[in-house]
Amino acid sequence: MTIDNRIQVVLIDDDPHLRQALSQTLDLAGLKILPLAEAKGLAAQLERDWPGVVVSDIRMPGMDGIELLTELHAQDPELPVLLITGHGDVPLAVQAMRAGAYDFLEKPFASDALLDSVRRALALRRLVLDNRSLRLALSDRNELSTRLVGQSPSMLRLREQIGALAATRADVLILGETGAGKEVVARALHDLSSRRSGPFVAINAGALAESVVESELFGHEPGAFTGAQKRRIGKFEFANGGTLFLDEIESMSLDVQVKLLRLLQERVVERLGGNQLIPLDIRIIAATKEDLRQAADQGRFRADLYYRLNVAPLRIPPLRERGEDALVLFQHFADEASARHGLPPHELQPGQRALLLRHTWPGNVRELQNAAERFALGLELALDNNEVQGTAGTTVEMVSGGLSEQVENFEKTLIAAELARSHSSVRSVAEALGIPRKTLHDKLRKHGLSFADSGASTHGDDLD
Repeated sequence: MTIDNRIQVVLIDDDPHLRQALSQTLDLAGLKILPLAEAKGLAAQLERDWPGVVVSDIRMPGMDGIELLTELHAQDPELPVLLITGHGDVPLAVQAMRAGAYDFLEKPFASDALLDSVRRALALRRLVLDNRSLRLALSDRNELSTRLVGQSPSMLRLREQIGALAATRADVLILGETGAGKEVVARALHDLSSRRSGPFVAINAGALAESVVESELFGHEPGAFTGAQKRRIGKFEFANGGTLFLDEIESMSLDVQVKLLRLLQERVVERLGGNQLIPLDIRIIAATKEDLRQAADQGRFRADLYYRLNVAPLRIPPLRERGEDALVLFQHFADEASARHGLPPHELQPGQRALLLRHTWPGNVRELQNAAERFALGLELALDNNEVQGTAGTTVEMVSGGLSEQVENFEKTLIAAELARSHSSVRSVAEALGIPRKTLHDKLRKHGLSFADSGASTHGDDLD
């Protein structure tokens, strides 16, 4: 049990008459209070970011006020704790303040003195939590940008959605093609949530044999089936207190889907061969590469499970829809691989950038990461029918049509790639390509390309 975040003051005193009098004082001031007769067990009931303050007597049977202060500050050193006593002296006051007490009041004290101290402590607590929340938001944003690299509108939107959902308790359905990074998104949701200290358990449902999937997910008791000699804890139970990531959920049988639906609705699990319902505190993140609505219409996926999962969907855009993110990601992975192998980093050449932008990346980020590793090692890269040499080379082949057509296609692709980059003027594009501005204008007309599409200015660069 945890103390409600609406409680502003926890008041602890073993004297029932004084406790009642102080409670009335605080209540009449409009504060929401929780009066307690003892301090033992309080720390376990307070979450780290509880927004209130604690007022406690020092001399009490069992746990005294200074022991309570020490226990509370081990959990959150910034929690304001006000200590009161009828036996106050200078040494005890010094001990309390050194232990980190926010304030020290000696009985008898005026009601206004208590209210003034409590209100100042609450104001300080709000400031601390606001700063803590801001730091966490900035940290989460930086962490997401490192994990999910890219500045395309679709990636900016995805990071914003992850940041919003991570703080909730909602189950999530991730939609994305093979290799798009579904587990990376699931891990980010876990690590940015309040469950980050709990387990993260990842399962690929498509990789589990049908004969063992129920035992793997739900566990079993001894004798549940032939060969079940001892109890087995299933993945759902193992993930209790944390997050379970279930990839390729579309591959689960209809029978297993029924059990998963019950688990999602009731938050309990029952081991095979057992009768005990085990309560779960768990977040489910499911992922699929298929259209589950279509699968439900075809009878391959339960419609009720689809609607239960589709409350908070996250779509990961395929790499072909992310524009220049492919170049940024490629260089990011190449630099990581270079550092890992102890090799100097290499920059992509214009021809290589053009081919990478032209490629449709059917394997998404996974394919790109593999290509970047080869690039860092100086090996030849094969991208479907297109090939790019490693760090020392240039484009060696683009197959489609005869030589003349290939040359024109390459020229158009290369110019389009430079237009897509951030340039301030026609001059900067021409300089990047190593051609005169008039030649660039001629080639733009020839290939049906428009400099205006890049959003750059042509002021001062117009030709006669």
